[in-house]
Amino acid sequence: MNAPAPKKKPPSLKTIRKAFFTIVWPRRKLMLLGLILIIISRISGLVLPGSTKYLLDTVVPNRDFRLLGILLAAVGLSVLIQSVTSYALTRLLAVEAQHLISRLRLQMQKHIIRLPVGFFDSTKSGVLLSRIMNDPEGVRNLVGTGVVQLVGGLLTAVVSLVLLLRISPWLTIASLFPLILFSLISFMAFSRIRPIFRERGKLTAEVTGRLTETLGGIRVVKGFHAEDREVQVFESGVETLFRNVRKSMTTTSLVTSLATLLLGVTSVLIMGIGGRQIFQGAMSVGDFVAFTLYLGFLVAPIVQMSNIGSQLTEAFAGLDRMEEILALEPEGREPGRVVELQKLQGRIAFRDVRFGYETGKEVLKGVNLEAAAGTVTALVGSSGSGKTTLAGLAASFLKPTSGQVLIDGVDLATLKLETYRRHLAVVLQDEFLFEGSIKDNILFGSPDAGAAELADAVRAANLKEFTDGLEKGLDTLIGERGVKLSGGQRQRVAIARALLANPRILFLDEATSNLDAESEMLIQESLAGLMRGRTTFVIAHRLSTIRRADVILVVEAGEIVERGSHDELIAKQGRYFQLFTYQSRI
Repeated sequence: MNAPAPKKKPPSLKTIRKAFFTIVWPRRKLMLLGLILIIISRISGLVLPGSTKYLLDTVVPNRDFRLLGILLAAVGLSVLIQSVTSYALTRLLAVEAQHLISRLRLQMQKHIIRLPVGFFDSTKSGVLLSRIMNDPEGVRNLVGTGVVQLVGGLLTAVVSLVLLLRISPWLTIASLFPLILFSLISFMAFSRIRPIFRERGKLTAEVTGRLTETLGGIRVVKGFHAEDREVQVFESGVETLFRNVRKSMTTTSLVTSLATLLLGVTSVLIMGIGGRQIFQGAMSVGDFVAFTLYLGFLVAPIVQMSNIGSQLTEAFAGLDRMEEILALEPEGREPGRVVELQKLQGRIAFRDVRFGYETGKEVLKGVNLEAAAGTVTALVGSSGSGKTTLAGLAASFLKPTSGQVLIDGVDLATLKLETYRRHLAVVLQDEFLFEGSIKDNILFGSPDAGAAELADAVRAANLKEFTDGLEKGLDTLIGERGVKLSGGQRQRVAIARALLANPRILFLDEATSNLDAESEMLIQESLAGLMRGRTTFVIAHRLSTIRRADVILVVEAGEIVERGSHDELIAKQGRYFQLFTYQSRI
């Protein structure tokens, strides 16, 4: 977390162009209306300086109460117009900006959730959470009042400059030198801040990711008395993030302080030159006061533009980070995936399949196998031998480096994934349940199932044994990841979920490993009914549970070293015999 960050590039022209055509241009009418409103607001704001000149040069010397009333009415009306336009701007643009942020978050979530499983294996969930929630935040400055204020500020500055030149060209020129110097320094400063903002997004994602992991694994943290270590890790991340914020704040503060200094110098010049012109009769007191106020209208947008520049930098940094994710190819979008499965029998075959998570490191080495429709294939072997990888390939979670996985004789690489996966169901060893009720989790894969189907799945998975004892039964809330249930109870909920899905192909990762002996016997009976007539892959750790498998494949070092039924493999007295004998002794 403390490693030096790679140097980042400034926002690319491609990012800026895409932001314009996909974010700004579709909302051009709304932003044009906002621009009109802010022009009206800024013009209304110029009424006060103009009125001040007439007040000091005409009304006060002549005691003209009629003109005083007109000036007061004009100023009051301009204030009212500014208030109304400010409210309208917020309603139009600020609300639309928040709506856009919500749509971009949805776009990110929809894209990320469709990325391949391998992407999630190498990316922290907390990091992805930050990418979805934080990266779109900056666009509020593109569609919100940021860009409109930038354009409005430029127009106000131009109008103010014209009015200043009409009052006193020499005084205007003298005032512009410090402002030009300030603009140049601001541009240089914010070009330095730009990569800092990008790095902040990355650091925030890392810190959020680690915090999410810590809170999600709080039982492990406490079980190993690692609270202090996690505090230190989080403190280190927060400190790194603080240094990033401090760097950007220091630069921004330097610009602000410089603005104060240069404005002070400008004020001294105005007082000196303006006072001399008043003494010489070349400028009235009203002109001098109006000049000072108009200068404020010239300076304020320039200072504001520097702040908006920082905000736009943050926006483009977030868009750059979003583009990194959106550029990733979702699974199932390959050009060759054109075949739709109309009816699935469930015959699965591997043809010289090789796979590696890293280049040059093969996990599977030329695997060949046949799983007839409706049969049970058990995968056994040492940890890390490739059993889970093999099942992942059959489930389309992974793609072979070379070779083919065939479904009913059709290359899985050519199938539209959604037409294949709707026939699948999985029950994992460390089963994942969602926060909500037991019923919600059972219905997760089949939300339209009827009450009778739900009751059948509950009964078949032996859930009634404990749900009948709960006050709310199936409507009992189980907490995040099902923490309020025991391991065996969570596993039974997962099995009920698979039963209700009624799949053609089933993947079981030792689905009874967390059950006690009594529940295991009941669930084995339920699973036997579930697997009947369905193609099933069972990743087995307890070999006593797979005696009735049609084919047992012994996987070692990425290769199938033995295959056959339980009795056949025992008779061979090979690797399976060794594993089974060892477990039987235990």
